[in-house]
This record gives sequence, C-alpha cells and structure tokens, in this order.
Amino acid sequence: MKRNMGIADKVIRILIAIVIALLFYFKVVTGTLGIALLVFAGIFVLTSFISFCPLYTIFGFSTCPAKKPE
Repeated sequence: MKRNMGIADKVIRILIAIVIALLFYFKVVTGTLGIALLVFAGIFVLTSFISFCPLYTIFGFSTCPAKKPE
C-alpha cells in the first residue's frame, strides 16, 4: 500500500471522527444512524493512521505531497 494521504487530510478526518463520536456520546444522533456514523468515523480514524484510503486509489486521487527528486 502506497501512502496517498497528506497531513491536512489526516487531521481533517480525525477531527470529523471526533465530532461524530461526540454527537453520538451526547445522544444528538442515535439508533441506526448513530451506529452507521460511528462505523464511518472508525474507518476515518483507521485510514488516517495508516495514511492510505482505498477510495483514493480507485479514483486516482492523492493528497500526499510528492517527493522531490534528489
């Protein structure tokens, strides 16, 4: 797996996951929607830690900065 996520993308995903978790914790979102959003948040956190998003590969997208040739 080649990294395809930059730092800004990882930070944004983690912040979104935190917001979703807080909304669920304070019972703003509940039930099936709440659980689905928690799964979505978990995927965001997981992809942030491994710096790889499978959907980016499918669409040929990358937010990882290109390495400069030496």
